Amino acid sequence: MNFETISVIGLGYIGLPTAAVFASHKKKVIGVDVNEKAVNTINQGEIHIVEPDLDIVVRAAVTDGYLSATGRPQPADAFLIAVPTPFKADHEPDLAYIEAASKAIAPVLRKGNLVVLESTSPVGATEQMAQWLGEARPDLTFPQTHGEDSDIRVAHCPERVLPGHVLRELVSNDRVIGGMTPKCSSAACDLYKIFVAGECVITDARTAEMCKLTENSFRDVNIAFANELSIICEKLGINVWELIRLANRHPRVNILQPGPGVGGHCIAVDPWFIVSTTPAEARLIRTAREVNDSKPHWVLDKVKCAVLEHLNSHTSKTVKDVTIACLGLAFKPDIDDLRESPAVEICRELVAQHPGTVLAVEPNVEELPPKLRESLKLVETEVALQQADVVVLLVDHKQFKAIPVSALDGRQFVDTRGVWTGNLPAVR
Repeated sequence: MNFETISVIGLGYIGLPTAAVFASHKKKVIGVDVNEKAVNTINQGEIHIVEPDLDIVVRAAVTDGYLSATGRPQPADAFLIAVPTPFKADHEPDLAYIEAASKAIAPVLRKGNLVVLESTSPVGATEQMAQWLGEARPDLTFPQTHGEDSDIRVAHCPERVLPGHVLRELVSNDRVIGGMTPKCSSAACDLYKIFVAGECVITDARTAEMCKLTENSFRDVNIAFANELSIICEKLGINVWELIRLANRHPRVNILQPGPGVGGHCIAVDPWFIVSTTPAEARLIRTAREVNDSKPHWVLDKVKCAVLEHLNSHTSKTVKDVTIACLGLAFKPDIDDLRESPAVEICRELVAQHPGTVLAVEPNVEELPPKLRESLKLVETEVALQQADVVVLLVDHKQFKAIPVSALDGRQFVDTRGVWTGNLPAVR
């Protein structure tokens, strides 16, 4: 198929880089987002997220006239839906954003169009999207009713990129493409071959959906092993960082590094999509999720112990006099993405539980999320180290890894990333 105009619905951490890469290949790209500020920022050739080199690509694409942003969908040859897919309070998948995007593009669909769902989704979401499109446009035919003869092609192609390396991995990584019919798969493959240097591997929509969930659940289970190991080691008086280094000297062992939990829109969410669909069967996946979800509470207990240690050595102080500084809010190093971040959860709980001052340092954001803005003070690293009695390292940003352990003299600290505690206990 020939794709001259491509529309990307959702201009976030995946949608905007994808739109920019298509535009860099001299395709007309119309980005759509409900965030008016993001739309205006992009149309000025600037970006509203942190991703290395993305600003350069977006600026060139906008300047050359290949990329523009708008709040309402316009006609195109292909539509890529890259909107959030969170879960509800009971861990049930929330497809409201996909439904809204589907109904938004439906009026501008034309015969021969391709619609690709990129959002990580529970199994069956692509079929549900096609159903919503069919209900909104009864004058067109869709794969669920007309198979290979449908007017509209529908496929699922999940992203599988690493924040901080998105532009490179969008191009170099293989893509799993699952169409609702073989012709749908073929059309989607033609689309992604515009810029993908990796292999486009074709399967069906349900397998493509499950593939992404499987990849992230595999990682979640392995992280849970490391997190559980850190809890066990702390109880036994063993330095988990040294232990993992030693165990990983085995040629067939590769234990990951523990942390304060698991964040991000993928690993912290996707396993629940499997659990929600097959609750009786997904026992290990559920347990891993519960282990990782509970890790922030373990960190909070470590912080409380650090506060008590400080008070024991400063008997004239009360708990209200103790200042806690939390280093890092993002869900992983050197990015600005706070989605599902365990660091944010820990800070939020500390603000609620600690009667003294709680400071936060996050070098990759200019302001705190609304829920934290009124109660938590965002400061520079130097200020935090000067004022803090207890320092909590939650994210191993490069700025924090440069802090020598000597800078913490006279302070209690909790190191959840092993930056300062290579051969020391996690709390001193």
